[in-house]
Amino acid sequence: MSLATVPPVVVIAIGNPSRGDDAIGPLLYGRLCEWLENQGLAGEFDLYEDFQLQIEHALDLKGRRLALFIDAGDNTPGPYTFGQVAAAEGIMHTSHALPPESVLQVYRQVEGGEPPPSFVLCVRGEQFALGAEPGDAALAHVEAAFALLCELCREPQVSAWLAQAETGGNSAPVSARMAASTASPSLAP
Repeated sequence: MSLATVPPVVVIAIGNPSRGDDAIGPLLYGRLCEWLENQGLAGEFDLYEDFQLQIEHALDLKGRRLALFIDAGDNTPGPYTFGQVAAAEGIMHTSHALPPESVLQVYRQVEGGEPPPSFVLCVRGEQFALGAEPGDAALAHVEAAFALLCELCREPQVSAWLAQAETGGNSAPVSARMAASTASPSLAP
């Protein structure tokens, strides 16, 4: 696919459907795929789903106007936080599980330029036990987050997303909470 044909917005949903509320990202991915198709907006977006962010996701950012990372976050204020995220050095955990800031930093290093304006939708999760289903609270948070996703996708412009980030959630940094989720969810005892 040439850059001329790359959809302007990339959405990367992270989570493991077999780990309780960590399924939030995959649940939102599935709903968003269907909604975009039904709305006739699918051509404007590339959607990816994965267990964790990895350095290869930096390549998915190339040629984009906007990027959105979706994940469940332990201790995230409910129902979600939404905010802009920037590249940052020194917070890479491993080469296999990265926070969004590190993926953006990898993009800088590989491409020699700035990544697209990027945002994080971090949805509150409460239990991440292996083999568990998402809890009722998490499913309610998914509903609230999906409503925001629809608004964002109806107006995929930096200014509109910045306005949502200013009013759409807790102003606390989302990176630390999301990093805990994307790095290595703990195993249930």
